[in-house]
Amino acid sequence: MTAATAGSAQKEISPQTGNATLVRVEDVHKIFQRGSERIDVLQGVNLTIPSGEFLALMGPSGSGKSTLLNLLAGLDTPTRGSVEVGGEKISGLSQAQLARWRARHVGFIFQLYNLLPVLTAERNVELPLLLTSLSGAERKRHVAAALAVVGLADRSRHYPRQLSGGQEQRVAIARAIVGDPTLLLCDEPTGDLDRKSADEILDLLQALNREHGKTIIMVTHDPHAAARASRIIYLNKGTLQSEPAQ
Repeated sequence: MTAATAGSAQKEISPQTGNATLVRVEDVHKIFQRGSERIDVLQGVNLTIPSGEFLALMGPSGSGKSTLLNLLAGLDTPTRGSVEVGGEKISGLSQAQLARWRARHVGFIFQLYNLLPVLTAERNVELPLLLTSLSGAERKRHVAAALAVVGLADRSRHYPRQLSGGQEQRVAIARAIVGDPTLLLCDEPTGDLDRKSADEILDLLQALNREHGKTIIMVTHDPHAAARASRIIYLNKGTLQSEPAQ
């Protein structure tokens, strides 16, 4: 499948699956204006992602990968087009509504772990739950369960400085899943790790997808990491392609 020409809507790229659609992106354009310069970052993107898929998004730097991820997270809005997650058109929500929606439905995993150094692993994982109505005892149970899933139950009271890079990323993943989000958005989650630690993180993401049913969208430059996904798509010059650019 080839990309459409600039300004036209692309053919929708969707998997052959019977699962219900979780994410639907329709004719999305994103334009940035820098003085007199117009930058068309996304050009008529169409994409459907079924519930339970592990999708890898690849492409060269500046192709629009992070912009698309931000739109899926409700951190930015499209210039034109719509983004729906779970049947809800998030591109039409207010900032306050988006903040509440993200807290319920989205978990973030980044290349940098973004752990607070003055907090233990369990306290870092608990942070998203402080915005909920859960009691302290309920939060403690959720945190313990999340740390067990990532294999760090015995490191709950360790500080980030006492953990390896791979363990820090596991804590970050536990923080992302502690609220049981619908969608996990990963931006280069293995980019700061050695190969062994990266493989362990990819094993964990696959387990979250296959055993816990998490829908995962992972931006990566690494073909080795992308190969772990159930589907790979490519962004090039703001358009989606089913094959990498030549």
